[in-house]
Amino acid sequence: MTELLWGSTPVPSRGPKPAVTLTGIAEAAIRIADAEGLDAVSMQRVADDLPVTKMALYRYLPGKAELIAVMTDLAMGTPPERPEQPWRETLHTWSMDLYDGFSRHPWLLLSTVGQRPIGPNEMSWIDRGIRALTGSGLSGSEQLDTIVVLTGHVRTLALQTTTMPGGRAGLTEEALLSSFTAMLTDHADRYPSLATALQTAEPDNQGLQFGLERILDGLELLITSRKGSASGY
Repeated sequence: MTELLWGSTPVPSRGPKPAVTLTGIAEAAIRIADAEGLDAVSMQRVADDLPVTKMALYRYLPGKAELIAVMTDLAMGTPPERPEQPWRETLHTWSMDLYDGFSRHPWLLLSTVGQRPIGPNEMSWIDRGIRALTGSGLSGSEQLDTIVVLTGHVRTLALQTTTMPGGRAGLTEEALLSSFTAMLTDHADRYPSLATALQTAEPDNQGLQFGLERILDGLELLITSRKGSASGY
């Protein structure tokens, strides 16, 4: 599978000219997943969509697991090019770009979990995020952990708010607050703290931004303290 992701698998040279390419196969799978969800993707369905025979696909891919790996990396793409900014603004933009990617292809939230090989595009996202922390005074482990924490926050909010094709609908903070309010109409005395909080809660769907800012606040404190210690203060 690693050879497929990193482009080290030779193109078939014998027989008639191939009717498809590995990229074309992955693009067809992406179209299906975008429209109907990841469960709708199969070797047969992709073959029908191209259209070629199912056996023709096996010249490029051993099976569905490899197909999902290739289509995932292709859908991830590389991070958008952005102007140079300080580390905090760079990581904020990086996180929002990642959220946008999950919104465009919600099935990525399912295909990018668990033990699996990482492709070059996904690796470029990690590298871009870590690059922002170069010279910050954080250790390599702390830089990697920062990317893990930011990615986890983005994934959590994307899972909550994004509608999955062929699956459940997303839930905005506005809808969540409305649901809480309705349920507490006759039960506010049982959940007094929640009822009080709802009285001043604003349905502005800012959970993603609020969380990012608090994560970056904590990171800034850590970086500042490290630089202060290094300078002898």
